[in-house]
Amino acid sequence: MNSEDRRDKIIQMLQESKHPLSGTAIANALSVSRQIIVQDIALIRASGKNIMSTNRGYILEESARCSRVFKVCHTDEQTEEELNLFVDFGGIVEDVFVYHKTYNVLRAELGLKTRMDVKRYMESISSGKSSLLKNVTSGYHYHTVSADSVEILDEIQAELANKGFLAKLQDYEPVNFWK
Repeated sequence: MNSEDRRDKIIQMLQESKHPLSGTAIANALSVSRQIIVQDIALIRASGKNIMSTNRGYILEESARCSRVFKVCHTDEQTEEELNLFVDFGGIVEDVFVYHKTYNVLRAELGLKTRMDVKRYMESISSGKSSLLKNVTSGYHYHTVSADSVEILDEIQAELANKGFLAKLQDYEPVNFWK
């Protein structure tokens, strides 16, 4: 078993367990040392999985939130309206990114949950000499948005289309932006 397969197996074991699993128990099940498991857990965490360490072992905390990437295009003046649309429907704007033919994916974390977050973000952008990331790609950009349900994401998508913010993916754009 290679290291990637082992990490997948660790995730599977944690998902299937109703109780914390000790590093030693995982190591014994996979015939490796506990130190290898500790290193694997660190790598799994770095990939975005939320693994908690307790005094009885490891627990995988699965998020009940759903997420979707939206490709959008609008003017600078419409940015606040667009971001407020996401949060008003209960979405969290996790990031903004662009796909540039030369530079590939350029991404910035946002974490906008409320109108106050949006207001602060807009004030930060307007108070400096920097411009919005979307401007390097003629207004086209993407947001990863998370929400409590797929239905909320569907409502957001419908409203983005209604406002004319939703943009069509082009043939040259990769399907998986995170590779």
